[in-house]
Amino acid sequence: MKILVTGGLGFIGSHTVVELQNKGFEVVIVDNCSNSSESVLDGITKISGKKPLFEKLDLREKEKVSSFFKKYQDIAGVIHFAASKAVGESVEKPLLYYENNIGTLVYILQELSKKQKASFIFSSSCTVYGQADKMPITEDAPVKVAESPYGNTKQMGEEIIADTCKVTPELSAIALRYFNPMGSHPSAEIGELPIGVPQNLVPFITQTGIGMRKELSVFGDDYPTPDGTCIRDYIYVVDLAKAHVVALERLLAGKNKENYEVFNVGTGKGSSVLEAIHSFEKVSGKKLNYKIVDRRPGDITSAYADTTKANTVLGWKSEYTLDDAMKSAWVWEQKIRD
Repeated sequence: MKILVTGGLGFIGSHTVVELQNKGFEVVIVDNCSNSSESVLDGITKISGKKPLFEKLDLREKEKVSSFFKKYQDIAGVIHFAASKAVGESVEKPLLYYENNIGTLVYILQELSKKQKASFIFSSSCTVYGQADKMPITEDAPVKVAESPYGNTKQMGEEIIADTCKVTPELSAIALRYFNPMGSHPSAEIGELPIGVPQNLVPFITQTGIGMRKELSVFGDDYPTPDGTCIRDYIYVVDLAKAHVVALERLLAGKNKENYEVFNVGTGKGSSVLEAIHSFEKVSGKKLNYKIVDRRPGDITSAYADTTKANTVLGWKSEYTLDDAMKSAWVWEQKIRD
């Protein structure tokens, strides 16, 4: 069965390609390499023993998207990762984000709507919840007004998919709202490769640990949390990748109860910024150079998932601890710097 993975050379996409190939799927990757590298194909091939098909393509070009689907008419499902993802950049370049994240989604859904049957997995985010009213966050928590154009594209993306599914019974879709992905594959053949200054905490930790960064800034220690720092749900990227495969298999087997479903994907446990730092110090044996600075605008206090629905309905559960994931991130950091 042939599966299209857009953004399949990226951090989460590449790990998902590995898990798909491990399950016997034939994978076609589409990526424009704006935030990734073709060299990731080598890592995927080393791990899985099979090189996925690859098409370098910018999904903003509608005619090329249409030509792609004419070429690959036997695609049974799509896992859609391709999107711009930096919150700060989205505030500075909102039109880029709306074109890249919304336009491309629309073009893919238009092509899938022409098929007799299609399955679609959307890479969504816990940012849709904003600062939730209570923890842990369930799928029934209200979607808050987005704090950034990036967050808004995830909300709008979900709405577009839901609206399309209402009028397209041939299309089945699942939106996975995931929390804070981290780590790298145990083989250290693929991992997170941030271009420029990292947007996520963990690569900033590991880059500071290896000496690339002078120190790590912890934004605020006066939040209403046990140690005063923000709390997030850090999920190991391999666990997250497996969730995408399980969700896809649910749709392909026709086990979905509705043709549009939503699941939280996290560990169900919140960890503070200081706990993440201490985890790094534990697995690396190194003291991390960090300092407390003022709060950062837009940061929410706490966000961690209620994973009951994913555990019971989807049949997926995270397996790895924060320390496991942090150790893999540190091994990867050492390898790429060597």
